[in-house]
Amino acid sequence: MTSNLKPYPSYKPSGVEWLGDVPAHWEVRRLKFSVENVADQTHKRREREIYLAMEHVESWTGKYSEAGPDVVFDSSVKRFKAGDVLFGKLRPYLAKVTRPNRPGVCVGEFLVLRPRACAMSPGYLEQLMRSKPVIDAINASTFGAKMPRADWQFIGGMVQPIPPLAEQAAIVRYLNHTDGRIRRYLHSRERLIELLKEYRQAVIHEAVTQGLDPDVPLKPSGIEWLGDVPAHWEVRRLKNICRLAYGDSLSAENRADGTVPVYGSNGQVGMHSTPNTERQCLIVGRKGSFGKVHYSAEPVFAIDTAFFVDRRHTSANIRWLYYLLGWLPLDAVSKDSAVPGLNREDAYQHRGFYPPPAEQAAIAVYLDKQTAAVDAAMTRARREIELLSEYRTRLIADVVTGQVDVREAGT
Repeated sequence: MTSNLKPYPSYKPSGVEWLGDVPAHWEVRRLKFSVENVADQTHKRREREIYLAMEHVESWTGKYSEAGPDVVFDSSVKRFKAGDVLFGKLRPYLAKVTRPNRPGVCVGEFLVLRPRACAMSPGYLEQLMRSKPVIDAINASTFGAKMPRADWQFIGGMVQPIPPLAEQAAIVRYLNHTDGRIRRYLHSRERLIELLKEYRQAVIHEAVTQGLDPDVPLKPSGIEWLGDVPAHWEVRRLKNICRLAYGDSLSAENRADGTVPVYGSNGQVGMHSTPNTERQCLIVGRKGSFGKVHYSAEPVFAIDTAFFVDRRHTSANIRWLYYLLGWLPLDAVSKDSAVPGLNREDAYQHRGFYPPPAEQAAIAVYLDKQTAAVDAAMTRARREIELLSEYRTRLIADVVTGQVDVREAGT
């Protein structure tokens, strides 16, 4: 994508360690001489103005979502114009930097940055402020342990690279064009992952409700949303298939040098020092929804925010049970609306479909093979997303700091 990009013919020291050398014809000056920090405070939102809070801006991309028209705010907000650059000063490592194309108001956690006339283009300022070297330098200056913030005094005093305006325009054109191509590819990978998830669930659904023999005689399951199941399968309530126990409450002092994985609702959450060999393999998250069932072949502890299958009280094939529990919509039986989660007694009333032991084992082997292939494909797609996102971050940094010349590419 950038194999034709080359460095500039000559460079000069910027005088700033994190910036290094810059193209010889670029200026370097403090940001406050090129950019104004606008503090237009207001308590009112005008008609057609958008409202942006920190949660409305996506990290590292500049994408934002508008709040609804009925949103209210108790404290004063800042007014910005279309094209102003909003820089999130709270936790700046999140890189919440955007340039809205409409006027509006924003929370005080944003700096409203407006380029001074004939000094810097808004598009270049946006790309510069979202580049990783700038974000890293600003993040290193923050104060406050729990809620780290940057301030304008430091940001405005930062020495920044300033190309000629025509070159800034070429840089913005190039990065916008390249980012569009990257976004389209990332979207295709994200869509692929969603389709693979749907396919994986469909494969599990068919196997745990129909078995592996397409010609097997069927009978009504007695469950309206399910339909027919193999005639020789037993329909049992979950309490007659397995027992769900509470996980142990683990002490923090035994986690430092532990070698035993600890599982909770969201999978592995840490390590511990001592295995529990009587309680192992299946961990069921309190929310009990799809994807909240985890399997480990090694002895594990389950923390007290999760249930686990007590193997001493089940004769079912543990891998078959893993797929069954991951498929059953256990979240639908929760009665606790204040804190949504798995209600064990209600879950026990949920009906499952119990094939003979040999068939359970065959279904488990089949699903292990099928899901392994799907999981591998999803892992590859996620890795592609990760690598391409890293590439985009590096590309922006190299371009806005003058490490590569895009003057021809950006025309």
